[in-house]
Amino acid sequence: MTTVLYAAEAGVATLTLNRPESLNSVNRQLHSDLRHALDRAAGDSDVRCLILTGAGRGFCSGADIVGPAGVSTGGPLDLAEILDTTWNPLIRAMRDLPKPMIAAVNGIAAGAGASIALACDFVIAAKSASFIQAFCKIGLVPDAGSTWFLPRHVGRARAAALALLGDKLPAEQAESWGLIWKAVDDDKLMDEATKLARHLATQPTKALGLIKEALQSAETNTLDQQLDLERDLQGELSRTEDFKEGVAAFREKRPAKFTGR
Repeated sequence: MTTVLYAAEAGVATLTLNRPESLNSVNRQLHSDLRHALDRAAGDSDVRCLILTGAGRGFCSGADIVGPAGVSTGGPLDLAEILDTTWNPLIRAMRDLPKPMIAAVNGIAAGAGASIALACDFVIAAKSASFIQAFCKIGLVPDAGSTWFLPRHVGRARAAALALLGDKLPAEQAESWGLIWKAVDDDKLMDEATKLARHLATQPTKALGLIKEALQSAETNTLDQQLDLERDLQGELSRTEDFKEGVAAFREKRPAKFTGR
């Protein structure tokens, strides 16, 4: 059984984590399948937006460090090596993906499972879903980017409380804190995610990818560096077919028909 289901339609690739018996905890096979699915979507010019969700009752319960097919096969765990060879490359691949990605969080997003959601560009969650930084419960530090994402989304005080207490954060509170984009009724989750994804799939894909790059660079750039980056990205985009179409549509007072080129 594949641990990541892949379906593409109308410019949208939907990736479904598929280990529902363990709330989609991530073992080596799921890591491999997810990386393959991301590479497949990135390399398919017909795919212009991605949705990531989970099968069953959960989105992702984090790393499977105890299961027989998990990252641990007995004996002392070398968590540094596991992060270096699996989780860190995965998060980097998600952040560097030149297409927008939506997390449709259908249940618990715990530990590194929350990190996977936060690595997406949009997080839409069912109102019954929740987020938990469970690391402190087992004597670990939040990883897979959580210590980077949390203070930037919710501020240092709330980030510290989430990380040090490990309390469950309901989806609606996560929305009010700015951790996620939107909390919706459970039965509307995939409809909302699909509606957003299909809209994004009609937009200038190259520009959206470079917007992602610019926003991410702004986290560490000085103003001068960011101004130079904006200049360079605009120069690149000014030579695209989508820019020409956008200008023509504006002049002709009609909706633009972007092709992603």
